[in-house]
Amino acid sequence: MLSFSLILLRLAKGISRCWRDLVFRTTLILVCLTVLSGTLFYRSIEGWGWIDSVYFSVATISTVGYGDLTPQSDIGKIFTIFYMLVGIGLFVALVTQLARSLVVAPATASGRNENEEKVPATRQDEMN
Repeated sequence: MLSFSLILLRLAKGISRCWRDLVFRTTLILVCLTVLSGTLFYRSIEGWGWIDSVYFSVATISTVGYGDLTPQSDIGKIFTIFYMLVGIGLFVALVTQLARSLVVAPATASGRNENEEKVPATRQDEMN
């Protein structure tokens, strides 16, 4: 239980670091709007309940896809094709930004600039 708590703490710190980035906030808003649009679509067109609609929307863009729910109408299938193309890309962008924050930030906390390259010393530098 302690390790799970530490993982959640690290995730919260990563989200906090990411939140300062405008691109991350924008991507998060786009992902939320995508899930909301999918939820509203499946609720109205497929006639699913709210929970099933949100569940399918999130499972689809996160590429989990258990297969327990599938669109039955032709318009639902066509929408899902485009929903996957847009949603998966946005979800991957969001997870990539979060993962970068979790991986890069510990290296920058040690005092190194993430953009700083290690420049090899030249013979002239050694003589001075």
